Amino acid sequence: MQKRKLGKSGLEVSTLGLGCMGFKPDYGVGTDKHAAIALMRNAVERGITFFDTAEVYGPFVNEELVGEALAPFRHQVAIATKFGFNLDPIARKNLGGLNSQPQHIKRAAEESLKRLKVEAIDLLYQHRVDPAVPIEEVAGAVKDLIQQGKVRYFGLSEPGAQT
Repeated sequence: MQKRKLGKSGLEVSTLGLGCMGFKPDYGVGTDKHAAIALMRNAVERGITFFDTAEVYGPFVNEELVGEALAPFRHQVAIATKFGFNLDPIARKNLGGLNSQPQHIKRAAEESLKRLKVEAIDLLYQHRVDPAVPIEEVAGAVKDLIQQGKVRYFGLSEPGAQT
């Protein structure tokens, strides 16, 4: 499998990655848990090292699935996840709308770390631009997480998208 660096970050991943959104029934039926785990592990065995998920998928369930599937391969793969929606981690539901307030970002990252079973998130994306929060505040919150060793790299999933 060929590799490439993402941007100027130095993060090297397989040219092909696996988007994991479809494993949980956000849009359609979803995939059986055991089949999804087998598929992700098979992907690693075939050289895939980049896996993408988000807290909103499920919500939260997809990150748990990715964390379980990739735990044996943690040091061989890069996991990307996203924040930015207004989610309630206790009720485990989407409350609607966006939320990229700095405290929400930090809480979302802490919870993602637990669900993904990792010490650091390889690539943390803002899922959707939140027009209520200046990008400088968003970047500042993620910079704090990077300085704390909880996030390695930061990106924007769809910087122009508005909801």
